[in-house]
Amino acid sequence: MAEGMTEVSGLADDRALLGRTSTAERVSDILRSRIAEGYFPPGTRLSEDAIGGALGVSRNTLREAFRLLTHERLLVHRLNRGVFVRVLTIEDVEDIYRTRRLVECAVVRGLGDPPYALDGVAGAVADGVAAAADQHWKGVSTANIHFHRELVALAGSARTDELMRSVFAELRLAFHVVDDPRRLHEPYLERNQRILATLREGDAARAERLLAAYLEDSLAGLVEVYGRRVGEGA
Repeated sequence: MAEGMTEVSGLADDRALLGRTSTAERVSDILRSRIAEGYFPPGTRLSEDAIGGALGVSRNTLREAFRLLTHERLLVHRLNRGVFVRVLTIEDVEDIYRTRRLVECAVVRGLGDPPYALDGVAGAVADGVAAAADQHWKGVSTANIHFHRELVALAGSARTDELMRSVFAELRLAFHVVDDPRRLHEPYLERNQRILATLREGDAARAERLLAAYLEDSLAGLVEVYGRRVGEGA
């Protein structure tokens, strides 16, 4: 018993880290959302003083949040210059889509027997249609990301959801560089509806084929416009 107590007593020194880590995770959630919304565009330097003051958190807590987001590949630390929102390379974009194909297509392929729980997917489709009707193309982009997150959620795997949350957040770094979001996102509204209808029919195999073609076309279109913008120094 004495030996066990000795081992556990060392954990008391880590107690202070619990509150700081929890706060850092909450701060990273806030910053992740802001980055996803384009509030901090790719290439932006993040000021510790300004952000720490606005959120009312310590420098150490903010640095821990930065570390978490750097691990997620949303931020990059440049020696003697500070922390910046990442600017993706074409290779980054291609790798993101490689991961998307591996995960999203596998989820749809492994759905099993219908019916499927499609309320979340249908809600994302409806949000995209409503945003397009309002000419809110960033809203269409957000709804499109939600559509794919809801597809992944059909797997019922918290680990897969967590993985793809990070992948989709990174993908939006590329979307924020594109100067014509309507051209990029509008064509996929109808394709989202088609995938949803196919899943409602219980044909997961056909839905997977539609999704695979969708991702291939989406990658080609994004690489074309993104490569041009990055080449211009965006």
